[in-house]
Amino acid sequence: MAPPLCPRLDVVAASAAALLGVLLATASAALAGGGTGGYARVFSFGDSLTDTGNALRLPCTGGGGPASRPPYGETFFRRPTGRASDGRLAVDFVVEALRLPHPAPYLAAAGKTAAGFDHGVNFAVAGSTALSPEFYAGRGLKPFVPVSLANQTIWFHNVVQLLGSSDHDRRKVMASSLFIVGEIGVNDYLVSLVGNLTVGEVESFVPHIVGAIRSVVNEVIAAGATTVVVPGMIPLGCEPQLLALYQGGAGSSDAGDYDPRSGCMARLNGLAERHNRELRCAVAELRRAHWGTSTSVVYADLYRAVTDIVVSPGRYGFGDMPLEACCGGAGSYNFNVTAFCGASGATACADPSVYVSWDGVHFTEAANRHIACAMLKVRPAGAAPPGMATSTTWPAAAEAGRRRIGC
Repeated sequence: MAPPLCPRLDVVAASAAALLGVLLATASAALAGGGTGGYARVFSFGDSLTDTGNALRLPCTGGGGPASRPPYGETFFRRPTGRASDGRLAVDFVVEALRLPHPAPYLAAAGKTAAGFDHGVNFAVAGSTALSPEFYAGRGLKPFVPVSLANQTIWFHNVVQLLGSSDHDRRKVMASSLFIVGEIGVNDYLVSLVGNLTVGEVESFVPHIVGAIRSVVNEVIAAGATTVVVPGMIPLGCEPQLLALYQGGAGSSDAGDYDPRSGCMARLNGLAERHNRELRCAVAELRRAHWGTSTSVVYADLYRAVTDIVVSPGRYGFGDMPLEACCGGAGSYNFNVTAFCGASGATACADPSVYVSWDGVHFTEAANRHIACAMLKVRPAGAAPPGMATSTTWPAAAEAGRRRIGC
């Protein structure tokens, strides 16, 4: 039976979570039992929500930016590591749940030899965009760093050439790896919104951004990847930075109404929702293109993971100020661009674990744990779409992985 061209988006979202749980459970079971059928490493692409140290090595960041200074890293690492959080990121929790080694930041791997990449690679760079700097230069905009998914893809191909003496050997390495492509696109929207484009104008970029993500997924599959997780966009309208920006008057006439349940800006969240609709459809089309093969492409719903906390913070162990940054300066939402976290004049809250936002742009370790738990959440195999192969046993190993990281 042929799969649908573009399944209903609500079905795609639900079934993707189920499939992701099954895939990760299979990996966990194999690894826990010493088998050879599970993932051996992780390759990840993205921006500051995933960067574990690459921005520290970029000359244009002047030493790594705020994440290179205290109080970043204070909760878990007790020192700044380049992670834009008080502790671990969602990707850290995912690899810990699966008992995998942490992938090396690409720019930190000494000598760029195969040995430096045996345990996987993190290509994500804080400030990175999905689209190239040239795309924005033609529109009078300048990205935060001159790194895009195109650069990360080149780095990926450089690594592939190091991981085997033949194409067959390299494809075996790719097939035994878990790929996470994203989250990416936040900076594309931030650059545009901070650059005073209207939300309506920025919406025209969505197909380009989603197309860039899809291109990377095709690239890694062509190299031999068989499991690709594609995280969606976070709720932009719940970001303290943007909430403070619009409240301060910049583009206020374009902010739209505030959601009465969450306090987030509805129109900015609408932009994120449009991104996610197009991304889910792209994932559905990719799954259709690889129907009947061993390749699986899965959408991970970060938007829902974050909005669930914002709407009902107490239910998930968070405090009653889910839209306020833990670390920042005086002002609305505890965000002030002149007193950004890590800079003079900024202060950090006493307990980051009850906050969703760490610095007004990025999440706390507690929120990142919740996001990773959502990515790993297992649903009954029957939730998968008609014709999609699923496990016939309840994937208890994935649940063990969720417990391992405190879900």
